[in-house]
Amino acid sequence: MTSPLALLPTRDEAVFSLKCFGSATLALYLAYAMGLPRPFWAMMTAYIVAQPWSGAVRSRAFYRLCGTFAGSAATIFLIPRLSHSPELTVLAMAGWVGLCLYVSLLDRTPRSYLFMLAGYTAALVGFPSVSDPFTVFDVGLARVEEISLGIVCAALVHSLVLPRGIAPAVMDRLDAIIRDAGTWITDTLAARAPADRDKARRTFASDLTQLRVMSMHVPYDTGNIRWTSRALHRMQDSLAALTPVVSAVEDRLAALRADGTPLPAPVAALLADIETWVAQGTHADPERAIALRARLRQQMPAVDSRSAWRDLLLTSLLARLHNLVDGYADSLRLRRRIQAGLAGLPTRHTRRGPGANQGLHRDHGLALLSGMAAVIAIVACCVFWIGTAWTNGATAATMAAIFSSFFAAQDNPTPSIMGFLRYTLYSVPLSALYLLGILPALHSFEMLALALFPTLFVLGVLIARPQHFGKAMPLLFGVLGSLALQDTNTSDLVSYLDITMAQVAGVGLAALVASLIRTVSADWAARRLQGANWRELSTLAAAADAPTGHGYALRMLDRVGLLLPRLAFTVRPDDALRDLRIGREIVTLQRARRQLPMTRAALAPVLATLARHFGDRSSARSLARHPRLLPDIDRALAAVGASTGSIPGRLRAAVALVGIRRGLYPDAPAYRHGQGPESAALETTP
Repeated sequence: MTSPLALLPTRDEAVFSLKCFGSATLALYLAYAMGLPRPFWAMMTAYIVAQPWSGAVRSRAFYRLCGTFAGSAATIFLIPRLSHSPELTVLAMAGWVGLCLYVSLLDRTPRSYLFMLAGYTAALVGFPSVSDPFTVFDVGLARVEEISLGIVCAALVHSLVLPRGIAPAVMDRLDAIIRDAGTWITDTLAARAPADRDKARRTFASDLTQLRVMSMHVPYDTGNIRWTSRALHRMQDSLAALTPVVSAVEDRLAALRADGTPLPAPVAALLADIETWVAQGTHADPERAIALRARLRQQMPAVDSRSAWRDLLLTSLLARLHNLVDGYADSLRLRRRIQAGLAGLPTRHTRRGPGANQGLHRDHGLALLSGMAAVIAIVACCVFWIGTAWTNGATAATMAAIFSSFFAAQDNPTPSIMGFLRYTLYSVPLSALYLLGILPALHSFEMLALALFPTLFVLGVLIARPQHFGKAMPLLFGVLGSLALQDTNTSDLVSYLDITMAQVAGVGLAALVASLIRTVSADWAARRLQGANWRELSTLAAAADAPTGHGYALRMLDRVGLLLPRLAFTVRPDDALRDLRIGREIVTLQRARRQLPMTRAALAPVLATLARHFGDRSSARSLARHPRLLPDIDRALAAVGASTGSIPGRLRAAVALVGIRRGLYPDAPAYRHGQGPESAALETTP
């Protein structure tokens, strides 16, 4: 049972709610003072852009302002030119919303808000002007002014009045990721229960994707953390690159321990020392990595024509431990550099990392499907509106555009849309009370603010609580949306009920179309994510040269994070992690063949067959492994061992080939120079 004290707002919740109310009231006052026709749009906008962190408010405000201008400009351009044909106007407006939603879903950063706003702002401005296209400029200008007032007031108040920086949340997330990485590494080195390792690595992948999205707000923050954004992105890249490395170490240790033969004593001691160092977390000394790397190099077996399979496995293990120590030490150094930047100390220049969304998965097909669903919902509303000459049909079309956009990123948006609709309906008595009972009795702005304060303060506190956000925001949207959509000076019961019915019809139709067209199962989405990873691997293998940076690893790791909440039975997160590991090995092999020109004839067939293998899988032509892949890998291993080329090149190529062989054929007979594997092992599927 919930304690009564738990219902009381905390200090942070109360301050956030008061800042929201203050910025919204300021925006409402200025809108009234300027004589704008729908002043409550300014108030509602101030609440929509509100976020707990001042940097998130500023970034959201900036993108909403840009989106509002873009959407209004598109409307002012389209409506007068198509005024002779309502059908063309509807198709153009619906197409614009669908296009903007498509681009928004591809972006997957806070910048996506700009494109979404550009879409449904056009609907907000354009549909009420369809019947009178000559007023579109005035309506568009008024909406831009009202919404801009709300945006500017929210940004100013949240930035100047007790601003709450994002730095503590980012640093807590960073430390949690380092802790999760350390737990996964130590569990792997100590051969702890597989369930413990699985939990740590899945938490690590999920947290890293959340941090990448959260850090997009960092450049807009009011504190010193905004000067560390490059180091923060670089640290995310370094942590992401650890994922396939730790997975490879886990796999090699399992292979070496499978027959019960103990590891060489110096290697076992090294594992214990690395485990102790990593277990220190953020307090670990990154300079300790120098000594650990030197010891790893001393234990590295030579790669030559006499190398046995166990020697190659040990070489691969030590090479990946070297990468692990490097990556973990680099993350610790960057963590300290970020901490120094927060304290105001000058930091060394950090090279620019990948673009904001280079490391995020893009699903063009699902984005296109979402855009089409929005277009169909809008057109259906408009057909009914025009066919029946419904007075408030424009409101229904606008609501269809907004709610087709709000939840489009979800596999099944219908429950969220219906949940929003349910709590919006719960707000109807309250909004009717304000619109028809309280507001007509008020004769000063001060009384209006006092009348609104109790409701908005409570809803502001609930919005600050993640467990109540999904209920409080629809209630707030219902109350302020009803006030914004109507002329509060002339509204009556009939017009109020008509607009409310239009809102319900628009939202309901958006839910209906989403359930028929846009809804996909978690299993289907998971298969699609795995297919995208296979296409990535095919592209890597077919490339003429190795890619620069870790963009491929970031995208694949992002897909691993997206797979986790779907809990699909046919696609296991372990399979996606294996694909990520193979991707790193393909890149290593691409880089090694530049150093071994004499073995290119043996390495080229491996890469070509890998490209065909993953290409066939991504297009669902065949899930079976290519019959020539394992013999090609073994011939390449023999050619690398017999090569007299660069020693680092031989080491890289051997480590990569061992990793690919272990990833695709973990149960195949051990490699023996001069003898191919049994053909019976080639036709199995993983």
